[in-house]
Amino acid sequence: MNVFRILGDLSHLLAMILLLGKIWRSKCCKGISGKSQILFAVVFTTRYLDLFTNFISVYNTVMKVVFLLCAYVTVYMIYGKFRKTFDSENDTFRLEFLLVPVIGLSFLENYNFTPLEILWTFSIYLESVAILPQLFMISKTGEAETITTHYLFFLGLYRALYLANWIRRYQTENFYDQIAVVSGVVQTIFYCDFFYLYVTKVLKGKKLSLPVPI
Repeated sequence: MNVFRILGDLSHLLAMILLLGKIWRSKCCKGISGKSQILFAVVFTTRYLDLFTNFISVYNTVMKVVFLLCAYVTVYMIYGKFRKTFDSENDTFRLEFLLVPVIGLSFLENYNFTPLEILWTFSIYLESVAILPQLFMISKTGEAETITTHYLFFLGLYRALYLANWIRRYQTENFYDQIAVVSGVVQTIFYCDFFYLYVTKVLKGKKLSLPVPI
């Protein structure tokens, strides 16, 4: 554990709370990709299968449970409680374009060819691309609500902080997880354009808008 890991976890948690709060207060899911949220729920489910078999610390266990609960409550709100407000017409990213290569890569590149290890590896690879349906939705509609941009910012910040965490662990522990680091770099790259727009527009009080593709 180091300060970057803790700040990364808190940034991740804040992102999920912001999204849940936005949905609950507005009673609306407009602008939120349900497909991305399903992918994140799958990520946490496949990553935390060791929840009841491998105790690391109280902090680790509590965070796992909270992330799982937040992910599934979000999916329920989108597809259950507030499904009438869900913008399914713009949430059209083809998930098979992500799932098929991620599943294949999980079997080809892993540390140990066992079910739990393959599922953990799958969760790492999938998390690196899980935000793409949300980014695709924003590019398709041409805009995003301010609270949604805050959610995306803290989600991207979480990944950037985790990269700093891996660097710090390499310096202090000589520990290097190639799969996690490479996947984290890929995920952070996806947020680069968004970070620029967030700083130049959202933080200046402007609404994030993009040219709508013809």
